[in-house]
Amino acid sequence: MSNGEFGPDVTGAAELVIVALTQSWCPQWAAMSAMFASLPERPSLRAFYVEYDREPFFEDFMTFKEKTFGNDLIPYLRYYRGGSLARTSNFLDKASLLRIIE
Repeated sequence: MSNGEFGPDVTGAAELVIVALTQSWCPQWAAMSAMFASLPERPSLRAFYVEYDREPFFEDFMTFKEKTFGNDLIPYLRYYRGGSLARTSNFLDKASLLRIIE
Protein backbone atom coordinates (compact mmCIF):
# COMPACT_ATOMS: atom_id res chain seq x y z
CA MET A 1 0.00 0.00 0.00
CA SER A 2 2.84 2.36 0.76
CA ASN A 3 4.11 2.07 -2.85
CA GLY A 4 0.66 2.55 -4.41
CA GLU A 5 0.97 -0.58 -6.56
CA PHE A 6 1.79 -4.27 -6.36
CA GLY A 7 5.44 -5.20 -6.59
CA PRO A 8 7.18 -6.86 -9.53
CA ASP A 9 7.02 -10.21 -7.73
CA VAL A 10 3.27 -10.07 -8.44
CA THR A 11 2.96 -7.93 -11.59
CA GLY A 12 5.83 -9.76 -13.29
CA ALA A 13 4.96 -13.29 -12.16
CA ALA A 14 3.89 -14.18 -15.74
CA GLU A 15 3.31 -12.45 -19.06
CA LEU A 16 -0.34 -11.89 -18.06
CA VAL A 17 -1.22 -11.45 -14.38
CA ILE A 18 -4.69 -10.95 -12.96
CA VAL A 19 -5.05 -9.58 -9.44
CA ALA A 20 -8.55 -9.82 -7.97
CA LEU A 21 -9.36 -7.64 -4.97
CA THR A 22 -12.56 -8.71 -3.29
CA GLN A 23 -14.40 -9.68 -0.15
CA SER A 24 -15.12 -13.29 0.68
CA TRP A 25 -18.91 -12.92 0.94
CA CYS A 26 -19.36 -11.50 -2.59
CA PRO A 27 -21.46 -13.82 -4.81
CA GLN A 28 -19.85 -12.42 -7.95
CA TRP A 29 -16.45 -13.32 -6.51
CA ALA A 30 -17.64 -16.89 -5.91
CA ALA A 31 -18.52 -17.11 -9.62
CA MET A 32 -15.21 -15.56 -10.73
CA SER A 33 -13.20 -17.76 -8.38
CA ALA A 34 -14.80 -20.82 -9.97
CA MET A 35 -13.97 -19.39 -13.42
CA PHE A 36 -10.34 -18.89 -12.44
CA ALA A 37 -10.16 -22.47 -11.15
CA SER A 38 -11.53 -23.78 -14.46
CA LEU A 39 -8.97 -21.99 -16.64
CA PRO A 40 -6.39 -24.24 -18.25
CA GLU A 41 -2.98 -23.91 -16.62
CA ARG A 42 -0.42 -22.11 -18.70
CA PRO A 43 2.91 -20.59 -17.73
CA SER A 44 2.07 -17.24 -19.30
CA LEU A 45 -0.89 -16.64 -16.96
CA ARG A 46 -1.01 -16.19 -13.17
CA ALA A 47 -3.94 -15.12 -11.04
CA PHE A 48 -3.75 -13.75 -7.51
CA TYR A 49 -6.52 -12.67 -5.20
CA VAL A 50 -6.97 -10.88 -1.91
CA GLU A 51 -10.14 -11.44 0.08
CA TYR A 52 -9.34 -8.40 2.14
CA ASP A 53 -12.28 -8.69 4.55
CA ARG A 54 -10.42 -11.70 6.00
CA GLU A 55 -7.20 -9.79 6.56
CA PRO A 56 -6.13 -7.80 9.61
CA PHE A 57 -5.50 -4.82 7.31
CA PHE A 58 -9.11 -4.85 6.04
CA GLU A 59 -10.08 -1.22 6.71
CA ASP A 60 -6.75 0.21 5.52
CA PHE A 61 -6.75 -1.91 2.38
CA MET A 62 -10.36 -1.08 1.51
CA THR A 63 -9.56 2.63 1.82
CA PHE A 64 -6.42 2.15 -0.27
CA LYS A 65 -8.33 0.30 -3.00
CA GLU A 66 -11.11 2.86 -3.12
CA LYS A 67 -8.91 5.98 -2.93
CA THR A 68 -5.70 4.95 -4.71
CA PHE A 69 -7.20 2.62 -7.31
CA GLY A 70 -10.46 4.61 -7.50
CA ASN A 71 -12.75 1.57 -7.39
CA ASP A 72 -15.26 0.79 -4.67
CA LEU A 73 -16.87 -2.22 -6.36
CA ILE A 74 -16.03 -5.88 -5.82
CA PRO A 75 -14.57 -7.89 -7.27
CA TYR A 76 -12.08 -5.44 -8.70
CA LEU A 77 -9.58 -6.90 -11.16
CA ARG A 78 -6.28 -5.49 -12.35
CA TYR A 79 -4.60 -7.01 -15.42
CA TYR A 80 -0.87 -6.71 -15.98
CA ARG A 81 0.92 -7.55 -19.24
CA GLY A 82 4.67 -7.67 -19.22
CA GLY A 83 4.68 -6.30 -15.68
CA SER A 84 2.66 -3.17 -16.49
CA LEU A 85 -0.98 -2.40 -15.80
CA ALA A 86 -2.90 -3.07 -19.01
CA ARG A 87 -6.51 -2.65 -17.87
CA THR A 88 -8.95 -2.98 -15.01
CA SER A 89 -12.48 -4.31 -14.66
CA ASN A 90 -15.02 -5.50 -12.21
CA PHE A 91 -17.04 -8.71 -12.51
CA LEU A 92 -16.84 -10.37 -15.93
CA ASP A 93 -18.57 -13.40 -17.35
CA LYS A 94 -16.36 -16.23 -18.57
CA ALA A 95 -16.55 -15.27 -22.27
CA SER A 96 -15.37 -11.74 -21.49
CA LEU A 97 -12.57 -13.00 -19.27
CA LEU A 98 -11.41 -15.41 -21.98
CA ARG A 99 -11.29 -12.55 -24.51
CA ILE A 100 -8.96 -10.62 -22.19
CA ILE A 101 -6.58 -13.49 -21.49
CA GLU A 102 -6.33 -14.84 -25.04
